[in-house]
Amino acid sequence: MPRMCLTESTKEQFMSSSSPTPSAAEPAGSALRYTALDAVHRGLGATMTDFAGWDMPLRYGSEREEHNAVRTRAGLFDLSHMGEITVTGPQAGEMLDHALVGFVSALAVNKARYTMICAADGGILDDLIVYRTGEAEFMVVANASNAQLVLDELTARVEGFDAAVRDDREAYALLAVQGPESTAVLSPLTEADLPGLKYYTALPATVAGRPALLARTGYTGEDGFELFVAPGDAEALWAALTESGADRGLVPCGLSCRDTLRLEAGMPLYGHELSTSLTPFDAGLGRVVRFDKTTNGGAFVGREALEKAAEQAQAQPPRVLVGLVSSGRRVPRAEMPVVSATDGSVIGSITSGAPSPTLGKPIAMAYVDAAHATPGGTVAVDVRGTHEPVEVVALPFYKRAR
Repeated sequence: MPRMCLTESTKEQFMSSSSPTPSAAEPAGSALRYTALDAVHRGLGATMTDFAGWDMPLRYGSEREEHNAVRTRAGLFDLSHMGEITVTGPQAGEMLDHALVGFVSALAVNKARYTMICAADGGILDDLIVYRTGEAEFMVVANASNAQLVLDELTARVEGFDAAVRDDREAYALLAVQGPESTAVLSPLTEADLPGLKYYTALPATVAGRPALLARTGYTGEDGFELFVAPGDAEALWAALTESGADRGLVPCGLSCRDTLRLEAGMPLYGHELSTSLTPFDAGLGRVVRFDKTTNGGAFVGREALEKAAEQAQAQPPRVLVGLVSSGRRVPRAEMPVVSATDGSVIGSITSGAPSPTLGKPIAMAYVDAAHATPGGTVAVDVRGTHEPVEVVALPFYKRAR
């Protein structure tokens, strides 16, 4: 498949339809933000929740049914709370190599990469996806809760580089179609080469007559696509996807099932598996740190601290992120202590936990002492004073067939 980039005409078409107008009416005195699809969610009877300052759909009906639809058919998500930040200029790649732990300048146009932004002490400020949308243009997508922090950090770290940082959070709505039927749902609406669009690749396309940046990315453990579109086009695109997916079992999905989907897939969530008190090596994600960068003399923010963290992780990590599976009915939840099955001493802490619709059992991720991290071992979770036995397993809990 030939590589494509956002041409000037495509950019102008997209940006002209994504002028920074309010994405939805905001009641006077309300601190919440509303996506362009707010009226759609309420019309569908969604249960709404405050998530990182955004009023977002938690579920539309049964979160278990939404979860299973994504695993077996397809689900449609509104992810417009995510934070898009554009970096442009002749040294945009070098600047991001300096600001982030990844080797971003090595990305080909239309490719994407999972990476992180760290503090000088190596602590994780956020995990990100970076898309290279042109030779001198990148889009950084941050978590909603950290978008302003990431914007501020990138703005500070651009100093000394021939590059510019632009806040594009109001320029985009973000929809996602996830699940084994996602290609079949999307195909009738676009002439883009969906079978040829590889994982972590994105290209400009027309979807249901609307310009979009179409990416083969997701946060569910399933195949799928994310579509960055103008806020003014979001409702029409949602309707077109809903109609196209009607015969494929597509259902609208909220944040609740997105959390159980990513948990089964062993994907970290900032504020749970990732935080400023952890480095990428503490989280078992040292692979995202690229010490082999050839730009900026190999220097980047946090390098010295991360080199020490890498040495520590190789010698003896203090705690390791593992999966836990319970054969009982009580669900381990975040911050519950993990204890030794023999003497009851605290050996770790739950970061995320939920009933797994796919496995039919409660599951959790936890940081535990390295001595107790071997898959097949038994530890326990202190569930409100009762020690519930759980099996240590390797992550992920679920991996789709390819």
